[in-house]
Order: sequence, then structure tokens, then C-alpha cells
Amino acid sequence: MWDLRRSVVLFLLCLCGGVQAGPTVDNIRVWAEDDKTRIVLDLSQPVPHNIFTLRGPDRLVIDLKNGRLAERLGRLPGGAGSIRAIRSAVQADGDLRIVLDLNENVRSRSFTVAPNDVYGNRLVVDLHRAETPHAVKRASETFTQGRDIVIAIDAGHGGKDPGSIGKRRTYEKDVALAIARALARRVDAEPGMRALLIRDSDVYVDHWERIAIARRNKADLFVSVHADAVEDRRPQGMTVYALSLKGASDEQARQLAARENASVGGVSLQDKDDVLASVLLDLSQNASLSASLDVGGDVIRELSRIGKAHRHTVQQAGFIVLKSPDIPSILVETGFISNPEEESRLRDSRHQGRLADAMLAGIRSYFYENPPPDTRIAMEVRRQPVREVRHVITRGDTLSEIAARYNVSAADIRRANRLSNDRIRVGQTLSIPVYAGG
Repeated sequence: MWDLRRSVVLFLLCLCGGVQAGPTVDNIRVWAEDDKTRIVLDLSQPVPHNIFTLRGPDRLVIDLKNGRLAERLGRLPGGAGSIRAIRSAVQADGDLRIVLDLNENVRSRSFTVAPNDVYGNRLVVDLHRAETPHAVKRASETFTQGRDIVIAIDAGHGGKDPGSIGKRRTYEKDVALAIARALARRVDAEPGMRALLIRDSDVYVDHWERIAIARRNKADLFVSVHADAVEDRRPQGMTVYALSLKGASDEQARQLAARENASVGGVSLQDKDDVLASVLLDLSQNASLSASLDVGGDVIRELSRIGKAHRHTVQQAGFIVLKSPDIPSILVETGFISNPEEESRLRDSRHQGRLADAMLAGIRSYFYENPPPDTRIAMEVRRQPVREVRHVITRGDTLSEIAARYNVSAADIRRANRLSNDRIRVGQTLSIPVYAGG
């Protein structure tokens, strides 16, 4: 009997230990600068989270799955900038809720950051005054009503820099420009989109200037077009790259990035990455990197439909032209110019058109899922719900708070669920119409 009791006690202790071993918020840091307020949650491990805003009064709510405040944290920090006060509570479902009481109406942007030499896992939330555009954007939020989405199309190399050269003396710079022009024509023909050619002739443009041109024109996406080459003439297929903040995804990606970057004229990344990646890029580029990986995945999927993909997932390397901190950026290797068969295809205008069609299809797919606010495309797709989610009512939920969480109106929820009033009950499941861009 004693053994049974001891087993039960040990079992209960294990259960308690499992709860205590859950994710904790080890520290909360807040600071404000100009019109931006940043709050950083230092976490013991990655934590699924949900962030939404409430009105009347203005609040921003951060829910952390099964989270707890670390005992050593002590008192929560005071307010700063847009934050008046910070408070927390453990919800009935076991999640930790952190509430930021706000001084003003804000727009929020959140992203997670992996550990580095100084800090562990972090959740970063940036708050901007509602009338001020975001500094880092999943897609550009510097907009006018109903504006076109701007796609910066960068034909690799050019002028004194021929890029790779095929066996038939095909220059990469010429292939890249032909495909870039074909893509630009298709983008301009797409309602709600506008192309920006970084170069439209055989000229050399410095890598950093390519980024600057895109930023000056408030581009929503940067697409750099290239043709790969290796000493072995057998490899073939298309690859899409995004920036890597911590090294290339494989040796081939590292060597390719080194070749492309070297054409700047000796500019080295070493004096920039080691210091800035952990301070600036680590925070500023994570948001745009996430979008780059998403749009890159859509593009390689579409390219795979028309030919062989050398890599079926987005690869990562330290290309200079992908280093814009606030513009999602991808580099498309349209094939191996070093492969005689692919060299012939890359010279063919019909194949160039098919490549451009596939790239546009991927870009279009991404932006119809993630339209920048108040663009022409956003206004189109918001007219109909793109999907519905199921929400189970928990204690404390109100219809107005649920509507604010999903960025829909209470009337939309009532209509979707045939409700005659705002009364809801715990355990009730609601169908929430979710609109693209909402």
C-alpha cells in the first residue's frame, strides 16, 4: 500500500515538474525612440503566441501558450512611449496573458528572434503610432489609397560584369536582362501591380545601389534574376534564394553567394555581418526575411511546374542584394548556364517567357495572400472572406473582443453565425470569416 501511495506522489510530482518546466518570460525590456516603442520578451524557449489589439481603452494583448513569468523577474517594467502600463495574468486555459495599456492608437508588428551570443529566444513587438508607417514591413506599408504593389526586378550583373559565361558564349547578364524585362511586362499587365526595373540596359549597377533604388521607389518586393554556373556541366535546374543571417544553407549556396558578392569589386561582408547581424539584422531583417521565405516558396513551387528545380525549397545565403532590412527580397537562379542544354533553353525567348510567367504566378499567389494594406489588391480580396476559422468561446470572451482579435466586425460574426444579438456562451463555437489582409 505504501508503494502505491509513493508511486502516486511521484507521479503527481512529475506532473507538477512538467508544468514548472514550461516556457517562462525571463525579462521584459521596453524602450521608446521617436514614434516607435519596442517591447522585447526574453523567453526560456520558443513559445506559440497570439497578439491582438482592443479598443476602448486601447490595449495590446500578448497571449503565450502555457507561459509563466519567471520568479526572478520581480516587478513588471513601467510604461514608455506608447505604453502606459504593463500587467499580466494567467488565463483559465493556462496561457499567460500580458496586457499593454496604451496611451494612443498604435499599429503593431511582432516577430521572433533566435538565440545569439548575448540573448536567448526573444519575442519582439514594435508599436508605431497609427498615422505613421512601419519601419519594417512584411510588405510595404508606405501607401496611398488603392496604390499598386511595386515589384523591383533586378537583372543580375551588367556592363563590365558579364556574370557567368556559357559554353556557347552566352552571358548571364544578357539572359538575366531578357528574363527581367519579360517579367516586368507581365507585372505591368497585372492589375494592381507595377514593375520597377533596376536596370533596363547593359549597364553595371553597384549591389548596394540596387537596394537603394528599390527603397527609394518604396518597393514591396525585390526580385534579383540570375543564371547559375558551376565547373561541372551536369547540374541543372532552378533555385530560389533568400538571405541568411547566420551562414549559407549549404556549401554550394555559400560559394554562389561569394561569387556574386565578389563582383562588387572587393567589398567584404565580414566587417558588417559579425557586428551588425547580431544587433541590426537580427532584429530589423527577421520580419522581412520571414516574408522572403514565404514568397520564395511560392515562386519555386511555380517554377517547379515548368521545369526541373535544382532545390525544391528556398535556399539561404549572404547575397548582398538581399540585404534590404525592410523589403522582402529573393534571388532566382533560372537555370545553369554552365549546362549546355539549359544554356540553350535560357537563350530561347519562349522559355524566358515561361520563366517569367511562373515567377509572376508565385509573386501573385503571395500578394493575394498577403496584400499590403490599402493597396488595390487588398481592396479587391477583402470583398470576400478567403477562409473561415473556428473559435471556441472561453471565459471572459466578448463578441467585440473576438471581432477585434480577428480584425473583422461584430456584424460579420453575427451574420456568419446567424446570431440575433451579441450574447455568447462559454464552450460555444463560432465561425469567424477571415479576410485577406485582415
